[in-house]
Amino acid sequence: MNYRKFQADYIFDGYELLNREHVLITDDNGKIVDIVHFGEAGDDILKTSGILTPGFINAHCHLELSHMKDVIPPHTGLIPFLLDVVGKREFPLELILEKIQDAEAEMARDGIVAVGDIGNTAHTIETKIKSKIKWNNFVEVLCFSDGMSVQRMHQYTGVLESFKKAEKEFEIQHWNSNLVPHAPYTISDITFKRINQLTSHAVISMHNQENPAEDELYMKGSGDYLKFLQKFGFNESPFRITGKSSLQSCLPHFNKKQRVILVHNTFTSQDDISFAHTYANEYLAGIHFCLCINANLYIENKLPPIELLMKNNAEIVLGTDSYSSNWQLSIASEIKTIKEKHPQISLPTILKWATSNGAKALALEDDLGSFTKGKTPGVVVIDDAFISKRLI
Repeated sequence: MNYRKFQADYIFDGYELLNREHVLITDDNGKIVDIVHFGEAGDDILKTSGILTPGFINAHCHLELSHMKDVIPPHTGLIPFLLDVVGKREFPLELILEKIQDAEAEMARDGIVAVGDIGNTAHTIETKIKSKIKWNNFVEVLCFSDGMSVQRMHQYTGVLESFKKAEKEFEIQHWNSNLVPHAPYTISDITFKRINQLTSHAVISMHNQENPAEDELYMKGSGDYLKFLQKFGFNESPFRITGKSSLQSCLPHFNKKQRVILVHNTFTSQDDISFAHTYANEYLAGIHFCLCINANLYIENKLPPIELLMKNNAEIVLGTDSYSSNWQLSIASEIKTIKEKHPQISLPTILKWATSNGAKALALEDDLGSFTKGKTPGVVVIDDAFISKRLI
C-alpha cells in the first residue's frame, strides 16, 4: 500500500490543534491511516505552511442561485433582498447551469467536501452527478396557505423524485435528499405537518429569524413581512397568530426525531435558544445553528449572536448561503470573518464548527469531519490569509 504524508505548521484534527511535530498519513485514496510524530513518519513528507484540516462542511448553500452573483446589491435589507431574489432569479437555463458548474468547482477546489444544499428546482442535478462533493439535497418547500398545500407538496415532491431518480440511475452513494421547509414566513401549518410526516429521522433545515419582523408576524400578525406577502396576493398574514416567536411557533411542527439545522439565526434570543434545546432533547435527534456571517453582512450588515450561542453550548455549524447574498462560496472566508469580528474566539473552535460539527449536522460524521483512522474526510490546507486549497 502506498502512503501520502503531510506536515504543516499545525494540524487541526477536527477537534484540536496539533503542532508541527506531527505528520498526517493517508493512503492513496485519502483514507486516514494515522497521525504520528515526525520522527516516526519516515521520508517523502509533503511539507507546507499553514494549517492542515479535514475538508470543510458547508451546511447551508443555494447552489442553484449561483447565476445571481452581483445581481443584488449588498445592504438592501432582508425584505427588499427577498423580493429581488423572487423577481430577478429568472435567467437563461444555459447560463444557470454554467454558473452552477463553476460554483461547484470553486467549492471543491477550496476544500468543501459536503454541502447542505437548498433547491427549489432540479437544476443542480447535472453538476452533482459528476461531483466528488457529498450532497444533502434539501428540496425547499414554499407554501403560504393551507389551501395551496396539496398542489405545492405535489410540485416539490416532483423535484425530490428527480433527485431520487438520478441517485438510483447513476448509483450515487453520496447523496441524501429530503423535503424541507423554507422559513416560518413561507410555510402554512398543514404544509409543516405534511413535511413532518415525510421526514422522520431525516436531516432537514429551515431559515430562522433573519429579521425581527419574523417574530412580529407570529406574535401580532403585523410587520415588514407583510410587504413580502403582498407580492403573493396576501393583504394580511396567512399564518396563525400565536403570541410567540417564529421559532417557538414553528419548531414544534417537527416531532419525528429529525436532525434540524436552523440557518442564519441573526435575531435569535436567549429564550429561543433555551426553548430549542429543551424541545430538541425530547422530540428531535439534534438541533444545529448554522452561521452564514458573510451573508448576514451582505444583506443587512448585521452579525448573528455568536457569543450567546456559544454561552449556551449550541451546536454551531457554518454555511456560505448563495451567490445572491455572498461575495464567494468559501468556508475559509466565513472562518476569516468570524475571527475578525470575534478575535476572542479561538481558531480551533471555529475550525471545529467548519469540520466535525458540520459533519455531525449532515449525519456524515462516520466518514467526514475529522482525521480519525478509517475516515476519508479530505485534506485541506488553509494559510495565514485564510485562503484554502484541497490537497486530497
